[in-house]
Amino acid sequence: LKLKQIAMNFIDDAPKPHFVLVPFMAQGHSIPMIDMAHLLAKHGALVSFITTTANATRIECTIDRAREMNLPIQFVPLKLESTAVGLPSGCESVDKVLDKEQLKRLIDAYRMLHEPLLLCLSAQSIPPSCIISDLCQPWTGDVARELGIPRLMFNGFCAFSSLCRYIIHQGKVFENVTRENELVVLPGFPHHIEASKAKSPGNFNFPGFEQFGEKILEEERRADGVVTNSFYELEPLYHEAYQEKIGKKVWSLGPMFLCNTDMNAMAARGNKSSVDEKHCVRWLDSMKPGSVLYVSFGSMARTVLSQIEEIALGLESSKSPFLWVIKSDDKASDIDKMMAEGFEERIRGRGFIIRGWAPQAMILSHPSVGGFMTHCGWNSIIEGISSGVPLITWPHCAEQFLNEKLILDTLKIGVSVGVHSITTRTMEAREVSIVKRDQIENAVLNLMGKEIDAEERRMRARELSQKATQAVNGGSSYKNVKDLIEYVMTRG
Repeated sequence: LKLKQIAMNFIDDAPKPHFVLVPFMAQGHSIPMIDMAHLLAKHGALVSFITTTANATRIECTIDRAREMNLPIQFVPLKLESTAVGLPSGCESVDKVLDKEQLKRLIDAYRMLHEPLLLCLSAQSIPPSCIISDLCQPWTGDVARELGIPRLMFNGFCAFSSLCRYIIHQGKVFENVTRENELVVLPGFPHHIEASKAKSPGNFNFPGFEQFGEKILEEERRADGVVTNSFYELEPLYHEAYQEKIGKKVWSLGPMFLCNTDMNAMAARGNKSSVDEKHCVRWLDSMKPGSVLYVSFGSMARTVLSQIEEIALGLESSKSPFLWVIKSDDKASDIDKMMAEGFEERIRGRGFIIRGWAPQAMILSHPSVGGFMTHCGWNSIIEGISSGVPLITWPHCAEQFLNEKLILDTLKIGVSVGVHSITTRTMEAREVSIVKRDQIENAVLNLMGKEIDAEERRMRARELSQKATQAVNGGSSYKNVKDLIEYVMTRG
């Protein structure tokens, strides 16, 4: 890897920091770090974004656009030794594995990037100044120490859920709790809050992952600071409490995707879209402002066929226009059969279905979208908040149930669909607790209706959207980027 061409842009300038970004290779983890690369580069820093060969092909459009914009970002595809750990060739992303044994092998393969990354960074004409890496890539702490540079941990959560996670795992809150659904008070939280083991973010707490989990916690304690994709004005109490609890600086830089709101850039984020964006936009243009409910459950969730059927019938009964993104491991023919039983005909003109990857940020920013049914992953929530739309919360797993608490109880911009059990993509269809069509219909009617509480939710959502825009345009997040660059420069 050489950064000579990029470096030429800065010959006459003051020295620039060189950030090395190492994401966990899953779409929900990589997308905000790609946004971070753009954000830092637009503030004048050099950025090396570390990826692997197969993952680089998924973000080809993003790489091409960064090149067209002449941004000082170098995408570095390292060779991942998938076959050496017993994985199929090209299996390089977490959303490509379906069981814990494969996940363990993939994590082992990521750890084997230590030497190649060290060699690559040691050969730079402009030495690296700082590594920002996902908390799930803890081996990067060793690389940073060998290079004598700071390592900042990127946590894809908000401050609220980050603080809960820190208390739970560093404080071993569930150590003697045997029942998965037993509610436990989280000590040291700014106010009373209870959580259960089942509905809290794990730390790879299953057999065979003990060492990896401990390494994550150790490197979390040793990190020089934390970077998040939230913004101070959204959750000031939790930002302050999290920073105080960990005893180190937290740089909230979000919403990071707002650094690039060009329509083509938003359409290209994360993966190649499964739909013609122009066709999608034309359909949205034909709908009334604020009338469409956007339904999507993120990059990792795979909805079982029986749940797809309940969603279809719930959306149909609601009579609300909707744009629905379907991702499922079930055979396409089974879904086609269900759709062919009159459903698509009955919702023609008010329903738009995308199968696969959707340009989410672009869709949410469209004026006709007035609500978002979401799995409560933080990327989706921050995009929904930035677009000023209220949310129907449908958490599946990890920290999503904590995010739901923030949305419903603190920000008051959502309606719960009424989920009481976790859903993971490794579950068998018979293990999944199905949300019924009536619950779905009621949640849609509550969110999209004209009652006073619905209007107040919309008003609060719009206010948060304005605060998000202000944060990145000269506000707290903008200042935090400047502060982060200055911190790294002083450490050099």
